[in-house]
Amino acid sequence: TVYPRRHEALAVRIAEHGAIVSEYPLGTPPLAANFPQRNRIISGLSQGTLVVEAAVRSGSLITARLATEQGREVFAIPGSIHAPQSRGCHALIRQGAKLVESAQDILEDLRMAEPGTATEPVIPDDADGLLAAMGFDPVGLDALQARTGLDTATLQTRLLEMELDGWVARLPGGLLQRTDQV
Repeated sequence: TVYPRRHEALAVRIAEHGAIVSEYPLGTPPLAANFPQRNRIISGLSQGTLVVEAAVRSGSLITARLATEQGREVFAIPGSIHAPQSRGCHALIRQGAKLVESAQDILEDLRMAEPGTATEPVIPDDADGLLAAMGFDPVGLDALQARTGLDTATLQTRLLEMELDGWVARLPGGLLQRTDQV
């Protein structure tokens, strides 16, 4: 069972190009008690774990701890000092997680960047329309989805990529805003 259900389309896309892994039989209901076990597998299969937002008691912090115990890198994106959903990331950074401002930071740390790759972000080809739809004022996810017509999974995936590359910033209250790189 895919949880949350709104991610079913994303699960299909992942299965088409990769694999869906679970140690639970098909049809097992999503129980919160199973999430740490699932996240143990995710962090174990990964070279590193990136925490984008996490409150102090977030399950993401459990995943980060598991990644550390498994000898994996832990990365965190800092947020506003006023945002409760940023406090977990700030704690991780204080504990030694690597601060991330762009996807390039992770690639360089994991030595996955091409030699001589510029660290200046280049706007992705498909981002122009999304940035135009954002405008220059803070915008909520629902409004952005209405402006673009993109499904939630696609929109969130693109926004995360653009956030990691420094083109979009998350603001308190769940708002998003273009950065001054454009």
